[in-house]
Amino acid sequence: MLDIVLRRFEQPDEIREMVKGRFELVRLGGLTIGRATYQPGWRWSEHVGPTVGATRCSIEHVGLVLAGSATVAFEDRVIEMKPGELFYVPPVPHDSWVVGSEPYVSLHFLGAERYAR
Repeated sequence: MLDIVLRRFEQPDEIREMVKGRFELVRLGGLTIGRATYQPGWRWSEHVGPTVGATRCSIEHVGLVLAGSATVAFEDRVIEMKPGELFYVPPVPHDSWVVGSEPYVSLHFLGAERYAR
């Protein structure tokens, strides 16, 4: 018998709460998938960094933007990510923040297990 597993983010395995944000994790088929939901005004260096003892994120990310817009900011450039875009962010120190007045939502397929820890 083949077992199919169906999961939803409404019942995550873990929730990492932060000011103006939430990161939900679902473990499925050997993967840890994260869903980030950040409110306008959220910024990694202000709302995550102090809790993990860092000024910049160094986690490698692969994901998909579902709603809203956010940036990823390296020392030499700032890139905006919009709905429908798949992204790869290398493990190089970076900051990130929500752009505009809409909440930002993205799925993370790589880096979710270590994010905001």
